Amino acid sequence: MTESDFLDLTDRIFRRIEDALEEAGLDTDCLISGNVLEIEFDNGAKIVVNRHVPNQELWIAAKSGGFHFALRDGQWLAARDGAEFGATLSQVVSTAAGEAFRFVV
Repeated sequence: MTESDFLDLTDRIFRRIEDALEEAGLDTDCLISGNVLEIEFDNGAKIVVNRHVPNQELWIAAKSGGFHFALRDGQWLAARDGAEFGATLSQVVSTAAGEAFRFVV
């Protein structure tokens, strides 16, 4: 995948995350700045989703840890344990928000 393709794809994912949070009615503030999407919750919790362009990876940083995902066979999978990006994001957002959230890539 070219760098331009990767940036387009991850731009769409960032927008889908923002839309999903809004549709879920979660009290969050989202800020996209360059390669980073910051999600802040009213309770002070924060999650950062960023794209690492050189490795073409998506990263999630949350209180529970940091997670790196690469696109393999059409799925964003974690390098460490094969977890799927959407499932991991759903878990960390649910924990931070204190209510259920589901995101599907």
